[in-house]
Amino acid sequence: GPTTGPAAGSSPLTPDLDGPGPFPSGPGPFPPGPGPLNTGGPGQGGAPPRMSDDTAILTPQFAPPPGGPGGNVSGDTLNSGIPVVPGGRNVPGDPMGTGPGGPGGPGGPGSAAPKPAAAAPRPAPKAAPAKKGRSKLVLLGVAVVCLLGVAYGAGLLMNHSDVPKGTTVLGVDIGGGTKEDGVEKLDAALAKRAATPLKLTVDGKETQLAPDKAGLSLDSQATVRAAAGSDYNPVSVIGSLFGGERTVEPVFPVDEEKLGVALQDLAGGSGTVKDGTIKFEPGKAVAVPGKAGKAIDVNKSMGSVRDAYRAQVETGSARAVELPVVTREPTVTQAELDRAMKEFAEPAMSGLITIRAGGKEIPFGPAKSLPQILSMKAVDGKLVDVYDKEAIDRLCAGVFDGVMITKGDGKKHQLSADDVAFAMKGALMGKTPAERTVTIDLDGNG
Repeated sequence: GPTTGPAAGSSPLTPDLDGPGPFPSGPGPFPPGPGPLNTGGPGQGGAPPRMSDDTAILTPQFAPPPGGPGGNVSGDTLNSGIPVVPGGRNVPGDPMGTGPGGPGGPGGPGSAAPKPAAAAPRPAPKAAPAKKGRSKLVLLGVAVVCLLGVAYGAGLLMNHSDVPKGTTVLGVDIGGGTKEDGVEKLDAALAKRAATPLKLTVDGKETQLAPDKAGLSLDSQATVRAAAGSDYNPVSVIGSLFGGERTVEPVFPVDEEKLGVALQDLAGGSGTVKDGTIKFEPGKAVAVPGKAGKAIDVNKSMGSVRDAYRAQVETGSARAVELPVVTREPTVTQAELDRAMKEFAEPAMSGLITIRAGGKEIPFGPAKSLPQILSMKAVDGKLVDVYDKEAIDRLCAGVFDGVMITKGDGKKHQLSADDVAFAMKGALMGKTPAERTVTIDLDGNG
C-alpha cells in the first residue's frame, strides 16, 4: 500500500544507492512489514531507511525470508533486504556503533584490545565448627590427671611406715612396719633356706658345703635397710593403695677368701687326685705316694657356688650342682714324702713317749696310742703333722682332770688336749727316753 514517508527517489541515502542499480527502489520481493528501520511505522511502506556511511559499503544479502515469500523476517533483519548488522553494530539508539563489535565500541576497528575482567573474589571459607569429640578428650585427660594427683597424695599420707607397704623380697611381704619387723618377717621365711648345706658334685662324687663355712649368707638387715625409706615413685605410691607390690632384691654378701679356702679343702677330699702322705700303723710309719687325677677348679667353682646358693634361697630347692674340675698332679712330690718320713714319721714311731703335768703322767706308745693320734696332710706342697684331739682326750681318760694351766690371758684353765698335743710334738722328736719325756709347765713360762 502507499507509505507516509518521503517520496520515491528522494531517499536520504547516498547518491550511489539512490540512482539506478542493483537495488530498485520500488516494490520487491521483500514486502513492507514491521521493523525498526521502517520510517512509516509498523506495517507501513516507504523509502529505504538512511544508514550510516560506514555501513553503506556492505554487500547486500538476499536471503529468503523465513516462512517463504511474503513472510516476515525477524526483528534482527531489515525489511528492505538489508542484512543484519553483526556484533551489535548500528543498533537502534547507537548510531555511532559504540556497542560491542562496533566501530566505536570495544572490539571494533581502532579500539584497544579488551582487558580481561578481574576474577570475582571467592567467598571466604567458613570456619569449621569445633569438634565436640576433641573437647571431650581434653576434659577426660584433665579429669584423669586430677584423679591421679589425688591418689598420689593419698598414697603418701597413708604410707608412713619405715618399710613402704607392698614391699616384697623373694615373695615375702616385709612392708607396712618398722625395719625390725621387716627383718623378723624375712628371717622367718628364708633363714632355714639360707642355712641349708649346698649339694655339690665333683667328678661324679657328691658332697656338701655348709654356707656359713663358705662365707655365704643372706643379709636380712642389709636387705631391709635397702628397702626402708619413703618411695616417691608415683607408680609405687598409687599402686600401694590397690595392693600393688614393690620388689626389692635380697642382699647376698660373699666372703671370697673364706669361700676359696672352703673349696680348697673340698678339692682335697672330693677330687680323684691324691697327694702323697704318711700313714701311721701299729709299730711303723708307711709312705703313701700320690697320684694324678681330677680336682675342683677353685677359681671357676666360686662363681658356680655363689649362683647355686642364691638359687637355693630364692626357690627353696637344694639342687646338686656340678662343679668344674681340672686334671691335676699331686702337690706332694716324692722328695717331700722322703723328707717327711726321715724328719718326723720315723722318729715319732721309734719308741714310747711320756707326758707329765701336775704330778700326773701318761705314756703313749707306737703300738697302740700313737697310730690313733698321728697323721700328716699336705699344705702348700708340704706334709705337716696332725694330732687328733678327740683321740688324746679318749686315751687320757681323765688323768689330767683338775690340773690347771695359766694361759696367755693370765688366767688359769683346765689342761686340754691342745696342751698335751703341743707337749707331744717335742717328745716325738727325742732320741733317748729322757728326751721323749716332757713335763708341761703349768705356770705359762714356756
